[in-house]
Amino acid sequence: MTKPRLKKKSPTAAAEAASKSLRDSAQQIWMAGIGAFERAQHEGGKLFENLVKEGATLEKKTRSFTTGKVDVARDAVETTVSTVKVKAQDTWDRLEKVFEDRVSRALSKLGVPAHKEMQALIDRVEELNRAVRKLNTKPEVEAVQRAAKRSATKAQRGAAQVAAASREFQAAALKASSSAARKARKTTVRRK
Repeated sequence: MTKPRLKKKSPTAAAEAASKSLRDSAQQIWMAGIGAFERAQHEGGKLFENLVKEGATLEKKTRSFTTGKVDVARDAVETTVSTVKVKAQDTWDRLEKVFEDRVSRALSKLGVPAHKEMQALIDRVEELNRAVRKLNTKPEVEAVQRAAKRSATKAQRGAAQVAAASREFQAAALKASSSAARKARKTTVRRK
């Protein structure tokens, strides 16, 4: 024959048990008080004084017992809440990382260069400008040099515009990801 399994008491169940115990104790005290009052009418003031002392002692014991139970229940609830917070934050961090990776892949597939790539392109254009200036020692080359400089300037402007557009796109993607993440959080919180 198997033993019936007992369910573990949740922090709420422990609090309810402590509350029931407190009610039962209060009921017993009330009954003792009524009985003591009746007896006091028959036996006089001395008995009444003794019962008041016993009642005070019993009240102290009851208070210390219930305070202990409430503290235990509160500690259990706080522990559970902190564990849930840690797990939720961990899950949120993983979700955020996955979303960032997907946005990066989507931007890469669309051909939007990353900030590092744009900076490398700008650096390369500047390096080529310096090299062209070193080569331009003849007057005939000045026309070619000016054309190269204009082309380099246009390339730099174009690269700067692409970089600005890339930053705007990344900012919009980040904003969209934050919005989606907030919605996901709200959905997660509602499900719990």
